[in-house]
Amino acid sequence: MDMKKYRSTMKRILGCISRYQWGVAASLACAFVTVILTLYVPILTGRAIDCIAGAGAVDFPRMWKILKQIGIITAITAASQWLMSHINHWVTYRVVKDIRTQAFNKLEILPLKYIDSHSHGDMINRIIADIDQFSDGLLMGFTQLFTGVLTILGTLVFMFSMNPAITIVVVLVTPVSLFAAGFIARRTYRMFKMQSQTRGELTSLVEEMLGNQKVVKAFRHEADAQEQFENINEELRIWSLKATFFSSITNPATRFVNSLVYASVGIAGAIASINGLLSVGQLASFLSYANQYTKPFNEISGVVTELQNALASAARVFELIDAKPQVPEDPDAAVLNNARGEVSLEHVYFSYNPEVPLIEDMNLKVLPGQRIAIVGPTGCGKSTVINLLMRFYDVTCGSIQVDGTDVRHMTRQSLRTNYGMVLQETWLKSGTIRENIAYGNPEASEEEIILAAKEAHAHGFIRRMPQGYDTVISEDGGNLSQGQKQLLCIARVMLCLPPMLILDEATSSIDTRTEIKIQKAFSKMMEGRTSFIVAHRLSTIREADVILVMRDGHIIEQGTHESLIFQNGFYAQLYNSQFAV
Repeated sequence: MDMKKYRSTMKRILGCISRYQWGVAASLACAFVTVILTLYVPILTGRAIDCIAGAGAVDFPRMWKILKQIGIITAITAASQWLMSHINHWVTYRVVKDIRTQAFNKLEILPLKYIDSHSHGDMINRIIADIDQFSDGLLMGFTQLFTGVLTILGTLVFMFSMNPAITIVVVLVTPVSLFAAGFIARRTYRMFKMQSQTRGELTSLVEEMLGNQKVVKAFRHEADAQEQFENINEELRIWSLKATFFSSITNPATRFVNSLVYASVGIAGAIASINGLLSVGQLASFLSYANQYTKPFNEISGVVTELQNALASAARVFELIDAKPQVPEDPDAAVLNNARGEVSLEHVYFSYNPEVPLIEDMNLKVLPGQRIAIVGPTGCGKSTVINLLMRFYDVTCGSIQVDGTDVRHMTRQSLRTNYGMVLQETWLKSGTIRENIAYGNPEASEEEIILAAKEAHAHGFIRRMPQGYDTVISEDGGNLSQGQKQLLCIARVMLCLPPMLILDEATSSIDTRTEIKIQKAFSKMMEGRTSFIVAHRLSTIREADVILVMRDGHIIEQGTHESLIFQNGFYAQLYNSQFAV
């Protein structure tokens, strides 16, 4: 393991725990009470044995008194252990809650570039499985590490007070156990990290295959998907087996050392007892201490192994939390309220990959209320322009202004509030139809929701649903047709009616008859609103005020439908190709 990364991760974890330092202190206090009382019991047990060691000389009154003390101490120890366990769970789950909240909050401010370039399944695995793994390791560390270390130190103190010579024998054998645990720990981190990483790849594949099951079956990709799954699953098996094998060596190795310690104490104690240096009861106490002294090494070695897994998982989560966020907003960023809809692009340059140019020196002036249609072949940059307008991505060079203000100098939330967006790819959340329509305006009244649905021509099919607007739809609207899902997305925008609209192939999944009605609704909705329309079916944009024809990231033609047809250029070729027999 990279020691620098190890220390950094450990420091981050301690920083997260420090918020609950009073809980840690209380846990340590309970652990201290538990260990001290537990270690005091063997002394009482030895004294009780000494009470019955002589033939015909059993001291029953003293023995019963000692047994009562043992009973009281045992009860207090049990209560202390219960309280310590409760506090440990309390601290652990709050630390985990904080980290998971940080990770999810980071998703909210990560740039789309990061989301688009990383596996969604892997990010899900980091927030769910990796944090759960970290939780298990942290809880085990709290529960066993504290008491284990205190037990070792306390046992040494009690043994040293009874017989320093035998205690030195125990101490001399101890480094063997520490060497074994350290040797294994150094080799398990990488394996647990690879196990966690491969598990993320498997989660990503499963999530991708489930989300696109119809496509998988339609293109007969089942066998390839199965083979891909088996390859990753086999890789996960190998790393899991290696991690488990090395970590499982810990227990027998430490048990071997423990047996050496116990045997050493037994032999040295027997010799001391024969020579009159120890009583039989003290020898019994020493053997009990030897057993208690070695037991924490088993637990700590198991904790160390689990902590390696937890650290590997925590490091992956912290990588997500530390990912570079989107460009922060200016402290004095303007808030765009009720935009007039004047949009301008001045010498805009942008590319997803610096080595592959896309949009170069784009200039555009859009007046309030204009309808701007963007057409062109696949990959020409139409959707990229939409991403830049919404500030999902920032321009590499140049500027985009709304009402004379650079969008980089206004808050993202206010900018996006002034846009209504309907995409070709629909998105619906698991919930009722009413909740999905009111997603952008949760305070909308029932009448407003129904009116929006009627204007989007969705009211008819909603009314035929089993519970109408209260019908629960599955994630991404899996129990609706593609056309119905798109109508709900259109109704969502109809409900908000912001001053600027973006329609990216908004009617691509709707039948021709419904499309005519939707186009009329759109015409009404776009009155007085600046609108950007991306379309492949050129018949849907004939009424646009300006049509931008894009090719390879450049605007090569612009004008009205009639003027572009008259030019007989690239637009005319595109338009005529859709009606060629």
